Amino acid sequence: MSSNSATSTSRRLFICALAASAISACTPQIDHRGYLPRAGDLQKISPGMSKTEVQALLGSPSTTATINYSGDSYYYISSKIETQGFMDPKETERQIFAIRFDELEQVQSFAQYSLQDGQVINISSRKTPTRGRELTILKQLFSNIGGKLPGSK
Repeated sequence: MSSNSATSTSRRLFICALAASAISACTPQIDHRGYLPRAGDLQKISPGMSKTEVQALLGSPSTTATINYSGDSYYYISSKIETQGFMDPKETERQIFAIRFDELEQVQSFAQYSLQDGQVINISSRKTPTRGRELTILKQLFSNIGGKLPGSK
């Protein structure tokens, strides 16, 4: 085998390896987070079940209601996150199974929500609302033109 054909073969292998790594970098990495229910578990929930029966069937909830207005609520949340190459991770799927209990800690109602049901809420906009008029820098600089000079009457 000549050195020229060995160089050509190694160059082809390098190009193939480079192409394979470029293709694999374009494949999204999928990550499942949160509660992953077993098949059929959510269909077993029915009104009147006790809180302990729900926990025995589904396990501990992802979160609970912070305010117990007329009973507690359990939320089982799962998400599907896709990361592609160097891009930021993106949530492509979300499932929330909400169970509301009455004062006797029995299932009152339940509902299932998805990513499309959610709304983005801006907790902190980093802006403080002020009253009055807002002056631009030019208005501030020229606001004293024509005004009284200090010390004059």
